[in-house]
Parts: sequence; structure tokens; C-alpha cells
Amino acid sequence: MNTLPKLSNQQIRLAARPVGLPKRSDWAFTSEPVAQPEPGGLLIKTLALSLDPAMRGWMNEGKSYIPPVAINEVMRAAGIGVVLKSNHAGFAPGDQVSASLGVQQYCALGSADIKRSGLFKIDARLGTPNQWLNVLGMPGMTAYFGLLDVGQAKAGDSVVVSGAAGAVGQTVGQLARIKGCRVVGIAGGPAKCDWVVKELGFDACIDYKAGNPRDALKAACPKGVDVYFDNVGGEILDMVLARINRKARIVICGAISQYNNTTPVQGPKNYLSLLVNRARMEGMVVFDYADRFPQAVAELSGCLRDGRMKSREDVIDGLQNFPEALLKLFTGENFGKLVLRVAAE
Repeated sequence: MNTLPKLSNQQIRLAARPVGLPKRSDWAFTSEPVAQPEPGGLLIKTLALSLDPAMRGWMNEGKSYIPPVAINEVMRAAGIGVVLKSNHAGFAPGDQVSASLGVQQYCALGSADIKRSGLFKIDARLGTPNQWLNVLGMPGMTAYFGLLDVGQAKAGDSVVVSGAAGAVGQTVGQLARIKGCRVVGIAGGPAKCDWVVKELGFDACIDYKAGNPRDALKAACPKGVDVYFDNVGGEILDMVLARINRKARIVICGAISQYNNTTPVQGPKNYLSLLVNRARMEGMVVFDYADRFPQAVAELSGCLRDGRMKSREDVIDGLQNFPEALLKLFTGENFGKLVLRVAAE
């Protein structure tokens, strides 16, 4: 049995529950020795971490679809890593894996932790580590099952997606196009709008920062909206509800415009449009579809391989830059899937 050299694990822990936008003082930067893995366990070196809007909700106390991160606990984050040492028959040193690794340089998983972490080997033939955090990871799984299972998108539908240049939105729009839908994105700024139209093949994209987005939505969707994939909530959700068709499906994936509110969350004001149009609004949590992830990975990796789909990541280097990197999600500065690179492969 080989013994690893003594290693120090740099970690970022939740020091306080943020009020509004998270501040650097809400985090504690700690270090502790890396222990040898226990029987049946693994030691993983973190290569890259996924930064996601959902992380803001995990910092709050209260009931949700997943327990909150505890004070002084390593911040929860999905990541890609490489196995350094294995006492588990299913994994060997050098295997690249995906799991909930936390915001830290090394992750030791005991045998009981492996299932809870969602650990699985990634196939480098299907995509790069960054793509396994994007189209082949949780954002891609969210897009796939949200659009097809919850949204029930079909050829000929008019599909609108907010956060169109973000991690989930870029895959929703491309997948809808592949399925024969007419696709309209909503994004902030001309660069993002140009990218989703010219590079990803959306039919149109509305810049919510320019002019009157309501008029732009009416022009882009003259026959109304059949499926709305909502990543932002707030005023944009109300705007789209005013344009939905009969039997429309609204997929509530996220509400990033509301996550840092210090006042009560703004609910939909136009909800009676659901009644008038016999429409449906349904929330979705990607973990509910975990047993079907291989199905989505097989289809999405094929789309990447044959060029029908693209995967854009916004990569920031350095664990120490986590607090500032995370804020890019809420200021709209990220362009593509936000990834924190922790170590070289």
C-alpha cells in the first residue's frame, strides 16, 4: 500500500449567513492536513469546481430541497477531480471523477460518503473536465430534463429561455433548436445576445438591459410562447407570463434576480395568465432525475461530438478567488458556465 506524502488542504468554509450579496467576510479560509483515506474510501484532488446560482440558496437557513450548508462547514460545490489514492475496488489512482467535492483542494470520501456525493467516473472521450461541469454536468442535466420532461417541448413550439448565455440557458436553447423548436433567448448585453444567435443558433435574443424588453418579446414571439424556461424570476417572469399560449408550460428552474433580496421574494403578478390559458407552471430540481443522467449524457455528448451543440465556460483560476468569482453570477459578469479552476490536470 503506497503512502502519500503529507499534504495540506486549503479550504473555504461558510463563516456567516450572508445578508444580500455574500461578502468576503462571510467566508473562512482554513487549512488542515490531508488524511489517508479510510478502508473503502478515496482521496481526490480537486481540479475544477462548478459555481452555480443555487449555491446562494444553500447558504440560507431554512427548509429547502437540500439541507443548508452549516456554519463552519466547507462550502458545498460540485467538481471534477482526480483520484490520488483509492481503497475502493471501483476506483483507481488517476481516475477522473465528478462528485460534490466542496470548495477545497482535496476531498476525502469515506465509503458511506461516496453515494451521497454523487461520485462517478467521467469519460474523457465524451468531453473535457470543464464540459463535464457544463453540458455534461448538472447544468446540462437540468436543461435536458427541465426542457423535455417538465417543459415537454416538441417540434414547432415557441421556446423562450432567460439567462440564455449562462450555464443552463445555453444548453436549453441549443437543445430546443435541435428538437425543432423556435428559440428566443433573454440575456444581458449585446455581446451575449449576439453570441447566442450567431454561435448557438437561437432565432432571436432579447437584451433586457436595452430598450423595452416587453416590446422586444412581442416582436420576437408574435405567435406567443409555448414553453418558458425560467432562470431569473421577477419582472422577466411576469413579462413572459403575459405572452403565453394556451396549454403553455413554464419551467421554474431558478430565480437568480431574487436570491440576494433583503426583502421578501417577488412572486409572479401575472399568475392569472395560467388560469386564462390553462397553462402549467412547475418547479424542477435536477437531483430527481439522477437515475436517468446516463441517458442525457449519451444524447448531449453526441450533440457535442457532431458539432450540433457548443459548450462555453468562463474559467477563473485560484481557490482564493472563490468569493469574488461567485459574485459574477449575481452581477451578470459571467459569460457561459462559471468554473473555478483549482489545480492543473
